Amino acid sequence: MTEAPWSKAEFEARLRAKGDRYHIHHPFNIKMRTGQLSKTQLQGWVANRFYYQIMIPQKDAAIMANCNDRETRRRWVQRILDHDGFGDNQGGIEAWSRLGEAVGIERDTLWNLSKVLPPVKFAVDAYVNFARRAPWQEAVCSSLTEMFAPEIHKERLSNWPTDYPWVGAEGLGYFRSRISLAERDVEHGLELTLSYFQTRQQQERALEILQFKLDVLWAMSDAIAAAYPDEN
Repeated sequence: MTEAPWSKAEFEARLRAKGDRYHIHHPFNIKMRTGQLSKTQLQGWVANRFYYQIMIPQKDAAIMANCNDRETRRRWVQRILDHDGFGDNQGGIEAWSRLGEAVGIERDTLWNLSKVLPPVKFAVDAYVNFARRAPWQEAVCSSLTEMFAPEIHKERLSNWPTDYPWVGAEGLGYFRSRISLAERDVEHGLELTLSYFQTRQQQERALEILQFKLDVLWAMSDAIAAAYPDEN
């Protein structure tokens, strides 16, 4: 007998409950939140997360390429502009580049990706390839890790000036800008996910997809932690 689907409220609650496996709970990120990272460790994190940042527009372009719904594309394209920039807005990638400079990474070093670890590149590329090959609604669902992001951006804005006072204040602009943008993106992503995944089987598939994305982020943290151990 086929199980009845969850209500939209319960389905959303189950999606949000996945936040327990968000990478902010990874031991490396816990150290970051509590001011325990060395300069080298923080630089390693910024350099490797930069690869994720520059690949986000390609992920979103893949979703749009597969999407046959004009209204969705009209809203989703804003994500690409947010990261690549448009007009006088230099975008999130440039904001992350300024974060790199603020933690002491030369711009050329950040942009030539020489500090990107192979496991990090593998994990990020796996995510982008998923977005290219999956139905666009499933790729949209994978983006819902953004549900858990605004809180950590707020924490970094609050804690970093005290925990890492050597980081230039101008480098924190990325975190500040992403709070409202992530909240906007989550609203749209949830709207699409809750509408598309309607049967219990589909809803369980959505949870699997979200877990996959969480695993990508966790694997990146694993690789960074291994490459930048504590300096004892």
